[in-house]
Amino acid sequence: MRTRIKICGITRSEDALYAAEQGVDALGFVFSKSPRRIDADTARDLIWEIPPLVSVVGVFVDETDEIVKHIARRCRLNMLQFHGSEKPEYISTFNRKIIKAIRVQSEKDLEQISHYHVHAILLDTYVDGINGGTGKTFDWNLAIKAKQYGRVILSGGLNPDNVAEAIQKVKPFAVDVSSGVESEPGIKDHNKIKSFIEAVNKAG
Repeated sequence: MRTRIKICGITRSEDALYAAEQGVDALGFVFSKSPRRIDADTARDLIWEIPPLVSVVGVFVDETDEIVKHIARRCRLNMLQFHGSEKPEYISTFNRKIIKAIRVQSEKDLEQISHYHVHAILLDTYVDGINGGTGKTFDWNLAIKAKQYGRVILSGGLNPDNVAEAIQKVKPFAVDVSSGVESEPGIKDHNKIKSFIEAVNKAG
């Protein structure tokens, strides 16, 4: 099965369009406190330019359900990604496809996955006080164990130099990258995007 590709932390139209032209499957827009945060109005205008068949994912951290639903409607999001301490009961109130992010430190962190009935689990590196985009990897053996619970999206410190190794080892449903294809937070490097996608496709 082909490994899907999601590029997260999109803030500029030119980055979104370039990534789409290179064949990414999904683009992520961060609506929480982050150097890559984007407001709903800007995201809505940018998303309108994205060609069809590229999924649009909204990333939220411990946000109220009213705000999430408002932004999802306004921006026409295809999927919602929850990257905080959201409970299964909260997540079940949304009628879009859901990705739940789990920040991984040890095997104990995997125990919570079974409580979430979602379309995919995104595994990211645990860094105290930072919800994502850290550029740090975690033990990929934990990602292999997490596959018993369903589809795994591998994240955390991936870049053009290590993503092929990660795919060969974990064989995840998808990979997610943000800081690994940037020149600075929120500004994507098109050469790195191209190299990342080529590495994923070769690994597959």
